Amino acid sequence: MTTDTRTGSTAGLVADGAAVLADLSRMLRELLEDYGLDDAEIGRETTFHGDLELESIDLVTLSGKLRDHYGDRVNFAAFVAGLELDEIIGLTVGELVDYVVASLRAGEAG
Repeated sequence: MTTDTRTGSTAGLVADGAAVLADLSRMLRELLEDYGLDDAEIGRETTFHGDLELESIDLVTLSGKLRDHYGDRVNFAAFVAGLELDEIIGLTVGELVDYVVASLRAGEAG
């Protein structure tokens, strides 16, 4: 279930929390592999900053991975731009999963 990068089509993507969590966990493991942390526990309560120790450049990379996978309906930069600094620092995987699911469902309705 990936985006067809030639057409930008996200047909067949399911707005399901468990599927999104699995996709996001895979993306995060790819990022963490560079740090030797690809076996880190990743769940809904996992924080990007405190638990995974991701830097801002890692979040930019994650944003690109999300766009490649889900298309333009999932705009991580816009999501983060709407948060206060303390909310960004405390951002959990579950919060991002909920945002992705809501974005995909909004795209289905539209």
